[in-house]
Amino acid sequence: MGGRAVEILVSERQRALLEKWVRNKADTPYRLVERCRIVLLSADGVSNAEQGRLLGTDEQRARRWRRRWFEAQDRLAAAEEKGAGDRDLGKLIGEILNDRPRAGVTPTFSAEQLTRIIAIACEPPEESGRPVTHWTPKELADEAVERGVVESISPRHVDRLLKGGISVRTRRSTG
Repeated sequence: MGGRAVEILVSERQRALLEKWVRNKADTPYRLVERCRIVLLSADGVSNAEQGRLLGTDEQRARRWRRRWFEAQDRLAAAEEKGAGDRDLGKLIGEILNDRPRAGVTPTFSAEQLTRIIAIACEPPEESGRPVTHWTPKELADEAVERGVVESISPRHVDRLLKGGISVRTRRSTG
């Protein structure tokens, strides 16, 4: 993968936001600080190999974030031309410098379905005609199916959901 590194452009406003994140390390995740540094060094014409040495990382990482910024330059310029405020511009920069979704198993349940199950759990079971005073995972799973929230769900999955171990991007290792 030889060749010249792509040249990137960083406007004054973009540079100010990137530098602010680099300075504010206590409130900025390390990965984001590193990526901001890569963009700033790239804009200053520092090679990927030199960035790797300066930042204590590999050349490939510098190449990846330089290219990601390069691919987003038109979006950033368009946002500024449309008068995006610092908050909106910062949000866009954050999206560009965040990890992209990774491949994996698609979630079985939508956020809406999970929210509806939690809402059911907040209701007294007696209102649903259940002969219990507190929801059990089995009763809650049965009620969610009965109400048509989901086609099926195991009591174990409901139990993990209620314990806060399930997210919209559920991992197979949960539980």
